[in-house]
Amino acid sequence: MNYIIIALILFFLELIYFKMADRYNIIDKPNHRSSHSQITLRGGGIIFPIAVLIAFLLDYVGWTIALAVVLVAIVSFIDDIKPLSQLPRFGSHIIAVLLIAYDLNFFQEAFWVLPLVLVLLIGWINAFNFMDGINGITVLYAFVAIVSFSFLEINKESLPLLITMGLSCCAFGFFNVRKKAKTFAGDVGSISMAVFLGYFLVKTIAETGQVGYILFFSIYGIDAIITIIIRIKKKENIFEPHRSHLYQYLANEWGHSHIAISVIYAALQLLVNGIVVCLDQQGQLSISNSLVILFVLTFVYLAIRAFVVRKISIKST
Repeated sequence: MNYIIIALILFFLELIYFKMADRYNIIDKPNHRSSHSQITLRGGGIIFPIAVLIAFLLDYVGWTIALAVVLVAIVSFIDDIKPLSQLPRFGSHIIAVLLIAYDLNFFQEAFWVLPLVLVLLIGWINAFNFMDGINGITVLYAFVAIVSFSFLEINKESLPLLITMGLSCCAFGFFNVRKKAKTFAGDVGSISMAVFLGYFLVKTIAETGQVGYILFFSIYGIDAIITIIIRIKKKENIFEPHRSHLYQYLANEWGHSHIAISVIYAALQLLVNGIVVCLDQQGQLSISNSLVILFVLTFVYLAIRAFVVRKISIKST
């Protein structure tokens, strides 16, 4: 019954935000780098940090993680309304990651653990932020991750928090996973969700001792890392919006359905996550097996990307 009430509250608050966004003109205007062609309400992902606040009030999550998510959400929401410089945005990310490290007692670990976590999480936060390019991809990918974390015995005590966040995905997804999205997550949604998911990834790896759980983010992670490498080789500014991801090529240049592509990305990630969980349950989630999976996924991705780019080049000429 509690979850039904939470779900109704989240839907109601999302509708209230739409009224505010429409009144104060918080919109996303398409440009030459956009994957959409119509003006859309921005910042609908504000429901994600709101869900964390609700979870905090219900004692589903501690103050450190709640503060980490809300802090980046506030800075990101301001950035959605009026673009900020890199310093406050990056500063909020650093503080959020330090709060996560404090929550997981990483300050008491070996000296190299904290820098590694900082690099991993800040890289993940910025990569995930660029995902909000086509309808449905951010929320479906996040929902798959939340469901996957929920199935792990190690996260049993965190199940109320994960369910609450899953419900926030349903509330947002209802307005985003459609042919003509009513709203986009905005930085407030994508960055706050990235912090939340990053926390659970690091928590799961730390508590299970299985580095292989990083494969939970492998489908988009491979796309993001290879796209960054390609953009660096082209001497592009990797911090600027772009349309260079494989899913963007498929949506923009090939004209495939946004929803279909988002569902495929989420379904593939769910399949990988299922394999990872099964391997762990069988005691076979070794570093070598994880690397094999990562290598196969990367090889398949590169082959598909090369095929798609070649077809686009032929079509353009």
